[in-house]
Amino acid sequence: MKPSVGTPIDRIDAHKKVTGTATYAADTDVTKVAHAVIVTSTVGKGAIAGMELVDARRAPGVLAVLSHLDAPRVASGKGSHNEHNPGERVLQLLQSDKIDYPDQPIAVVVADTLERAQHAASLLKIRYTPDAVVATIEQAINSAYTSKAMAHGEPDSNRGNVETGLGAAKWKLEATYTTPVENHNPLEPHATIAVWHGDELTLYDATQGIFGVRNRLAEIFGIPKTKVRVIDQFVGGGFGCKGSPWSHVALAAMAAKVVSRPVKLVVTRQQMFSLVGHRPHTIQHIRIGCDAEGKLTAIRHDVINETSRFDEFVEPSALQTRMLYACPNASTSHKLVRIDAPTPTFMRAPGESSGTFAIESAMDELAHLAKLDPVELRMRNYAATDPQMGKPFSSKSLDQCYRAAADKFGWAKRKPQPRSMREGHELVGYGMATATYPANQQPAAAKATAKPDGTFLVQAGTQDLGTGTYTVMSQLAADALEVPIEKVRFELGDSTFPEAPVSGGSMTVGSVGPAVVEACKQLKAKLAATTDRSKDIVAEVKTELKERDLYSFHSFGADFVEVRVDEDLGIVRVARVVAAFAAGKILNPKTANNQFVGGIVWGIGMALQEDTVRDRRTGRIVTHNLADYHVPVNADIPQIDVIQIPEKDDHVNAIGTKGIGEIGITGVTAAIANAVFHATGKRIRDLPIRLDKLFV
Repeated sequence: MKPSVGTPIDRIDAHKKVTGTATYAADTDVTKVAHAVIVTSTVGKGAIAGMELVDARRAPGVLAVLSHLDAPRVASGKGSHNEHNPGERVLQLLQSDKIDYPDQPIAVVVADTLERAQHAASLLKIRYTPDAVVATIEQAINSAYTSKAMAHGEPDSNRGNVETGLGAAKWKLEATYTTPVENHNPLEPHATIAVWHGDELTLYDATQGIFGVRNRLAEIFGIPKTKVRVIDQFVGGGFGCKGSPWSHVALAAMAAKVVSRPVKLVVTRQQMFSLVGHRPHTIQHIRIGCDAEGKLTAIRHDVINETSRFDEFVEPSALQTRMLYACPNASTSHKLVRIDAPTPTFMRAPGESSGTFAIESAMDELAHLAKLDPVELRMRNYAATDPQMGKPFSSKSLDQCYRAAADKFGWAKRKPQPRSMREGHELVGYGMATATYPANQQPAAAKATAKPDGTFLVQAGTQDLGTGTYTVMSQLAADALEVPIEKVRFELGDSTFPEAPVSGGSMTVGSVGPAVVEACKQLKAKLAATTDRSKDIVAEVKTELKERDLYSFHSFGADFVEVRVDEDLGIVRVARVVAAFAAGKILNPKTANNQFVGGIVWGIGMALQEDTVRDRRTGRIVTHNLADYHVPVNADIPQIDVIQIPEKDDHVNAIGTKGIGEIGITGVTAAIANAVFHATGKRIRDLPIRLDKLFV
């Protein structure tokens, strides 16, 4: 039988999605469901001085209006920062009159229809005692401090002596790079349906982590985890914002308890910009130098990002700088500045997407100073082992990525001098950058069942964000059982299934995949030992992590970009992209290509368009819809060629995969910025790259 793994089969869930039969959280058919609407603050800081709720409560169809005046007290109150789980956010659950940020939840209106709830919400009259707002890092830069709230690693690192290394450098650079606030905009907004059965709670929730939601809601309502069930069979995109349970989830459950019936709460597109996190604004200062031969002598990468007044989130933008190049002297730091804004959160390749913009732009600037080809500079500093950890990489094929992408792109045709290539009135620029992302893994469990009819059911409490989890898990199971894939049904998205980690950090396949394979192997062994197939036969396993302390685990890639810049108007257009990635074993080349291309598209948006703008006086977001917050459309996207470099890794996990959901976005912004410099001679260090910056 031909193996399923490694073949580009179509998505198993594709038919349901294109026919509209895939059930997302808000689509779940629940009897007598009521509708809840969140009312948010119109000041950025202060307190609620008074609320007039009578008109809203008297409006037709209204079942309840909840505020800090009468909302049920919950076990965890607003919660507190959890150092053991940096992804767990402090929530706003109507427990006090304090306003910590603009558009904070201050009331929930529940009615028998959505329209009636919306109308009643508009009738609330609220008075405030406002305070002055600090809306940007720059307004409070002197208050920057070091936090331990990083999801991975320590905030600071040091090896060698950076000052000595810079003193020995022939060529050196000191520059500051900034990235703006960016917001997730998945096609599916956040949504929750909460149903109480006595003291048991069922949630249909749009989430990347059903067990995180289960655990947090159990804590908030003071009930055992066993009494909370979370279901989410399809997720319409997440990208990090659905990785944590936010306030609306608990507010839906609170409202359902108060009105004694199921409640649906869907976050509006505008509220997506304030209630469910964002990528924070970063200021990244880099000092870097090399000797006359182009060997790096020192790197210093210092990062400052915003966080909220009441919580902490570190954007780990310097992590890749610790391991990407062989350099004897390197130091990094991460600091926070508290401002009056919502808490940031993970956003596709958190840290690496913003961090590679800075370090890969700096490498390009250094190459220009040293009169070296940008690829050559990187190869002269190729790290055969992790220079920070002092460990071998489990596998590394970055050199092959450089060669394959450069050859296909035609990099050899590049003239090194800026403004030396043009076509008509357009300046032509070639740029490149390195891509990287960690190969993460956590323990996971799975269950495999042989049915009397000869089919197989495999279950794991993971999530499919649209990445193809249903498909690749079915492929893995079919091969482990040595049966056609048509004989296998894979189920996910239910907290009654074996526990799996959050679908984030590009670790779903590397965590859940080994558990699925092992469960299927054990089931196969059980089947071989019995002749009675008249009842279900079950195997359930939980995997543990092995060899994680022996190696450094990372995926690598290379992005090559051509841009065209209108010399008169300054309009930047990405003309083509060639990228090569080495990410361990590829289970399905078709779904993998989708992930790589999707990341590159997002990188184009990050480089040229995405920018969440706040009013500096009030802190309120003024680009809180897709008319003002620009993301790429089809006309913005050029030909994208992705090369998948074959890579065998016997150490990363039992199936040899590294994860590909996030590496695609890393490096792209720098490659575009580097191409813009090559085209125009103007170095843009402040994203996004807009035409006005080219004329300054």
